[in-house]
Amino acid sequence: MTEPHILHTTTDNIRWITLNRPEAMNAVTWEQREEIIALLDAASADPDVRAVVLTATGKGFCAGADLRGGGSAAKERVPGDVARTIRNGAQRFISAILDCEKPVIAAVNGTAAGIGAHLAFACDLVIAAEHARFIEVFVRRGLVPDGGGAYLLPRLIGPRRAKELMFFGDAVSATEAERLGLVNRVVPADELEKTARAWAERLAQGPTRALALTKQLVNASLDVDRSAAFAAEAAAQEINMTTADAQEGVTSFVERRTPEYRGR
Repeated sequence: MTEPHILHTTTDNIRWITLNRPEAMNAVTWEQREEIIALLDAASADPDVRAVVLTATGKGFCAGADLRGGGSAAKERVPGDVARTIRNGAQRFISAILDCEKPVIAAVNGTAAGIGAHLAFACDLVIAAEHARFIEVFVRRGLVPDGGGAYLLPRLIGPRRAKELMFFGDAVSATEAERLGLVNRVVPADELEKTARAWAERLAQGPTRALALTKQLVNASLDVDRSAAFAAEAAAQEINMTTADAQEGVTSFVERRTPEYRGR
């Protein structure tokens, strides 16, 4: 029996989503993309999921989009088709990570190229194996970056560094990616899963709604002015103070004990 191309399981309040096409360096098909979007959406709605880890099997994290791997049958292209395809495909894919209400960790086990790199960069935290590489491969194919690359990269490393990566398409090592600020931590390959699990467990034991609101504030912070950011911060605080975890956090502080958050 053929293994599914997306593996997923939930243990200890952590949803693990694993790309599983190692023979294709985990290039993402249309069907895989839709399944991952659905899994992330379900994670947002499930109170028993309090953190998500996105990783892959084999030597590659994700080689980008598999343009041969499914979707609608070939037809004559008309003006607007490409833009619509990008909006409904690559951009929805990346937005599903950015909009997920649970913290998402990328455990990058190998090469992340094209939208595969953007898949990692969209995550809240990125842990990479020492041999992992990140490649803005689009320029090598004469293409414009998609999947939010021109939005994500300048916000992570600034416009000049972003242009350097996108103009030349050179492979960036995990160590260099960490130096640039694209990666939080680089670890030996045999420690990748253990490190991702440890980080996810810490997140899963935290105040889940507060983390969701914090994620929203940070992701929006570079798109709004100070007044809007401060207003959003105040509104988030107002909402968060209605949660059981916020009450537990304050009570445990007063009682001088370790808080026990339940994600509610």
